[in-house]
Amino acid sequence: MSGGRKVEFLVAGVQKGGTTALFDYLREQPGLQLPVVKEAHFFDDEQSVDWAAPDYEPYHRLFSDDGRMWGEATPIYIYWPNALERIAAYNPAMRFVLLFRDPVERAWSHWKMEYAKGKEREPFAWCIREGRARLDPGDPVARGHHRVFSYVERGYYGTQVKHLLNLFPREQCLFLRSDALRDSPATTMPLVCDFLGQPLPPPPSPRIVHASPEGVYGTTPTAQDIALLSDTYATELADFSDLTGVDVADWLVRGATAQDAGRARRAAD
Repeated sequence: MSGGRKVEFLVAGVQKGGTTALFDYLREQPGLQLPVVKEAHFFDDEQSVDWAAPDYEPYHRLFSDDGRMWGEATPIYIYWPNALERIAAYNPAMRFVLLFRDPVERAWSHWKMEYAKGKEREPFAWCIREGRARLDPGDPVARGHHRVFSYVERGYYGTQVKHLLNLFPREQCLFLRSDALRDSPATTMPLVCDFLGQPLPPPPSPRIVHASPEGVYGTTPTAQDIALLSDTYATELADFSDLTGVDVADWLVRGATAQDAGRARRAAD
């Protein structure tokens, strides 16, 4: 195990929440070492790892033992069942950096990504309604979960954070809004570096990575779609804010506005 060394921090969520930009920023910090390619997908590996007696050497071969702090970014860890338990067994002192995006925007961005890849052929409106039945049974080794079709479920931030905090102390977790990193990296990256015990970085240049192309999907979320998702996420967001201290009032206000618009539209139909 490389002299007993372990990975010390993870960017563990959320998908489509700016984690690739954060990964790029962190790779520029001289005291940190991250793999060349983002998303190691070690703790959600259901095929090649025997979790009854895991071998961590393949994971550690992603890094070189040069004295820098090891970390990696795999956003599915916050969502995938048993991933956090496996991380706790591996390193109970693990530090987590987590970015959260408005879950309605996140779901739409997730759908656009899968549609552009050709993994999704159904319209967004169907996917967030009838399409959710595809998660039962879902992945054969993770019932009720799915790597592709989990547009709605990955936005259950309150449930995910509660699970995380049942396994790790609050002081080992840094919760951030993705728009803070996008709009103010010069303010946000010092918070991340301080959390990781690193020197304050020079002001980084803003960047957006893996933005979905526009105008090729044949649809956009309707007021009814937004109202449905906003209603679905209302309790989750309230729990998330209580657990993390992250202010999501604007997400909730937008959701309430969308619900009002959806009701008005239904009344007019």
